[in-house]
Amino acid sequence: MGTATNIDATAVNTIEWLSAAEHTIVVPVYQRQYRWDIGGCEQLLADIRAVADAADGHMHFIGSILSTLSAQDGARELVLIDGQQRITTLMLLVAALHHSAKLTDPELAAELERVLVLADDRHRTKLRPHHAWATVFEDVVLDRRGEQGALPDSRFDDNYAFFRSQVPAAEVPRIWRGVQRLEHVAITLRADANAQQIFESLNSTGEPLRDHELIHNYVLMGLTHAQQSEIEDTFWLPIEQNTGDAIGTFWRHYLVMMTGREIAAAGDRGVYDAFRQQFPRLDFATLREHAGQWRDYSEIYRILLQPSLAPDAEVARQLDYVNTFGRGMYPLVMRAYHDYAVGVSSVKDLVDTIEQVQSLLLRRTVVALSNKRLVARLCRARERGADALVRAIVRITPSDERVRVGLKYAELPHAAYVLGRLSGVTSMDGLDVEHVFPLAPADSWTGDGERVWADYSEDEQNSHRALAETLGNLALLEQSLAERAFDASYPEKRELYAKSAIAATRQLDADAWGTAAIAERTARLTDAFLGIWTRSAIAAIDDDDLTPILDAQKRRGWPRGWEREFEYVEYRGEHWDVFDVKYLFNRIFKRLWADARADVETFSATRGGPIFETQAWNGQWDALDETHFLYMGWDSKYMLTAVQGVLDEAGIASEIFVKYSYIGAIM
Repeated sequence: MGTATNIDATAVNTIEWLSAAEHTIVVPVYQRQYRWDIGGCEQLLADIRAVADAADGHMHFIGSILSTLSAQDGARELVLIDGQQRITTLMLLVAALHHSAKLTDPELAAELERVLVLADDRHRTKLRPHHAWATVFEDVVLDRRGEQGALPDSRFDDNYAFFRSQVPAAEVPRIWRGVQRLEHVAITLRADANAQQIFESLNSTGEPLRDHELIHNYVLMGLTHAQQSEIEDTFWLPIEQNTGDAIGTFWRHYLVMMTGREIAAAGDRGVYDAFRQQFPRLDFATLREHAGQWRDYSEIYRILLQPSLAPDAEVARQLDYVNTFGRGMYPLVMRAYHDYAVGVSSVKDLVDTIEQVQSLLLRRTVVALSNKRLVARLCRARERGADALVRAIVRITPSDERVRVGLKYAELPHAAYVLGRLSGVTSMDGLDVEHVFPLAPADSWTGDGERVWADYSEDEQNSHRALAETLGNLALLEQSLAERAFDASYPEKRELYAKSAIAATRQLDADAWGTAAIAERTARLTDAFLGIWTRSAIAAIDDDDLTPILDAQKRRGWPRGWEREFEYVEYRGEHWDVFDVKYLFNRIFKRLWADARADVETFSATRGGPIFETQAWNGQWDALDETHFLYMGWDSKYMLTAVQGVLDEAGIASEIFVKYSYIGAIM
């Protein structure tokens, strides 16, 4: 039987391993921050109590701890690759036991202290965390937190406090007995072991690392400590500071911008996998170059998150506008801002792009179309030039006719934003959205000073309610006036509107207010709406929410309803009645086998299928000709990936679209 040559794995007693005097345990700079919560600590303590009360010989296995052995200035260090969360938590528990025992059992306290501190320096902890939070950790473990007055919040403090509160002094010997029954597999890597591959394997179950944490490890692992520190301090920490809690979204948006492909926001490690594919090799010189770009884009991302940081006032205003719709268009706007920042494009070019984005998103919302999965196709179009981007935006922007209908009958989306721009208001401070006809009128409400609401027929009341949230019934009004106007009848409101500083509100001076007045005002404001949120006049179809094939959603396995996922497929102007990915896969490969055989052969040879010269195994096959066969036994995700890949290889992916069915839209 062969033996491993690059890995030493030994089952060890965890406390004996921690207490060994010959080494220090080091958390490298690429490791994620400590984030065990109290729930995890509670479970650990329950497990320890259980094993403490078990019969002699019983042990509790806490998993594997992966490390590499390093020698720095003659000192031996175990550098943790995986296990720092468990080891850190265990150290906090031992610290809590130690501090409880100091007053009641000095002999036990000394035994506990040997686990916590260095043999030759009792002022340093045996575990040396990442330098960014080493001081906090050491202050907690060495009971120095009270020396600094007000204490900042940290997971170390929280979890230490939990252990202290849950383990009274009388129970310390029992808990210590349980801790001494913990064991793990200590995996020590030798020089030629693939640390990243082993690290990923060990983290494939349990609480997963988040994508940006995996990226962090991937970037730094394999570098020398000095190189890690340089990348960490010069590039990674500024990226974290610029993006804050949005760092995961930043990486997804950056990769969508770079690849022109939609990337799943959560699950399946989509962001991390896309990162590795985009940056397959990261030697130190190349890494520094890429990291500089990442930092530059993180600075732009910070401005997108906080538009007031933009040096140009008009750009800041436009970025604030686009944030009305969320962050979905950040990949496109980020690239446009970068070109402006480096002088490739002008302020006007940037503002024009942001205005087009706003028009696209608002118009689609008005006509009840989804704004999801749009940005990747626009990033791809932008790489082909400004004209290509305009054409791509126009194709998916609803026409003036559709918008007119939507504004007439549907609730106005983002009402404060829309009314603010229509009214020329630069700030909504001190303003409210006013419903001229109130949402819940009292029986005494009147629109003309004569008939009251209680006298309206049921049909009249329903027709008024249907228009209450539409453009024509909404206005901006100062809060002091809005408080007086609340639920008032229209004749009273009209007098208040006349006192407003907003010209569009002062124009609300019709003799009576009802469905006719709302319709007339909607028509008038719609003309202004279409003048602000424009659609380019270039010839283009309104694509009825078609999805480019490259943005089609990959499904795992065969989810319920897959047979009716599509309503139809548009193939280079042809209408195909194709309803599922399996039929689409078959038809695309057969069509391209006839039209672009060389591209299909190149794709299949590179990918290792799905076309083979023999039916080499039992399964689902379809013949392309006498000597070539298409294997049909793949799953849904593979088939769609292959369709996208072969169309990309043939250079025609941009000409194929799918129309999702109702079933496909909710899958």
